[in-house]
Amino acid sequence: MAQDDEKTIDQLNDEADIAADYLEGLLDIADYDGDIEMGIRNNRPVVQIVADDDSDIKHLVGKNGEVVDALQQLSRLAVQQKTGERSHLIVDVDGFLKHKRQHLRDIALDAIDEVRETGEPVDLQPMNSFERKVVHDLVREEGLKSRSHGEEPNRHVTIYLKAAANDEDDQVDENQIGQDEYADADDDRIDA
Repeated sequence: MAQDDEKTIDQLNDEADIAADYLEGLLDIADYDGDIEMGIRNNRPVVQIVADDDSDIKHLVGKNGEVVDALQQLSRLAVQQKTGERSHLIVDVDGFLKHKRQHLRDIALDAIDEVRETGEPVDLQPMNSFERKVVHDLVREEGLKSRSHGEEPNRHVTIYLKAAANDEDDQVDENQIGQDEYADADDDRIDA
């Protein structure tokens, strides 16, 4: 299947079911108590692990979300193994993604304010593709420009005023955002 938007609601629900079964098995093996909630958001299946015990659930997030990222990758592989198709499934643990998105928005808004005050571009710290996408989306909403520089794992976003966006390299790179941050969306997630 060429694009996720070609998937039906039933196919997306099937992906969420497969991932939920897979994650329930992992939780049982690890002896973690957690409930699984499923849904579809922005034409992507979403599976969230929630628990009453905050101390156990934090282990499923890990440092900087490393464990939840790994759970997402494993779940996507489980879905692909069963369906034969690549999935853009989102896995969240106890609202981690919502909090992460808000933190990224705060960082980006501070940088946007600095760009507006000084007129000078601002470089952000290296980010993964999900984080860069959140920043690019917010910058566009705020009427400024942004582009990514560097190579993984040190790829970062620069935010600048629109008036400075007229050179040829910026136009090429802006087009790359669609192919790079958005299509490179194996790591991309949506708000939880």
